[in-house]
Amino acid sequence: MGGGLDTFASGAYVVARIFVTETVRLWYGGTVANITVTVPDDVYRAARVRAAERDSSVSALVADYLRSLSVREAEIVRLEAQQRRVQRQIERFSAGDRLSREELHGRAVR
Repeated sequence: MGGGLDTFASGAYVVARIFVTETVRLWYGGTVANITVTVPDDVYRAARVRAAERDSSVSALVADYLRSLSVREAEIVRLEAQQRRVQRQIERFSAGDRLSREELHGRAVR
């Protein structure tokens, strides 16, 4: 399988194109998509350093970040559903049902 990394400078940005000459089939039957991302030089350099520190690649870092977005979105959806369930369980709420100031302090004195 051929592939590579092509970078070129464009003003203050480095454009990195990661290309694969054939489609990669994953163990679960899916395929991977290639994307091109344009970032400032310093961001690209920092990402390469971070990837090297983790014995990884910039592509793997980007993939992990994109996966984390979908995980966070799923968590938000789960929490919103939970909030709706809890709100449906609250049959009736009224601030007038609370203890008066005198009743509250009378209980605390005991």
